[in-house]
Order: sequence, then C-alpha cells, then structure tokens
Amino acid sequence: MDKTESLVVDCGRCVVRSFSACQDCFVTVLLGAPSQEQEFDADEVSAIQALSDAGMVPPLRLVVATESPEVDPRDMTHMDDFSHVV
Repeated sequence: MDKTESLVVDCGRCVVRSFSACQDCFVTVLLGAPSQEQEFDADEVSAIQALSDAGMVPPLRLVVATESPEVDPRDMTHMDDFSHVV
C-alpha cells in the first residue's frame, strides 16, 4: 500500500478463507477468529504494515471477490495468480 487509508476486514467475504490461510493472517493472529467485520483506521493500518514488514506478524491474507467481466468464474487457470492478495 503506497498511500495509507482505512481498511475494513470482513472475514466472511474472504474468498481464500480456510484453516491454512486464516492461521497465517494477521487478523486471526492478533484478534482470533472475528465474528464481525473489523475496521482499522489509517494509523492502525500503518502499524500493522510495519509489524508485518518487520516479520512480527503475518500479513493480511484477505482476498475479496470483485466483479470482473474478463474473468470467467468457471476458468480456474487464474487461481495460481496470487498477485491480488493484500
């Protein structure tokens, strides 16, 4: 993230939500499994990024589905591309 802004994390909307992905996500490590969405302001996002960059907590693994006309949902070839993971 170049420009720090607020962030809303809704684990229920995460498309990679699974035991293996969640156990290595900063939300689960710091907060446990949240039952509702979590909102982080710009200062908190900066602090989380600094902790993650220093290797003190894992990065955010949240991936939220977006509507994209160029991707056929039946086409699984794009599933190896994790460049969109935050």
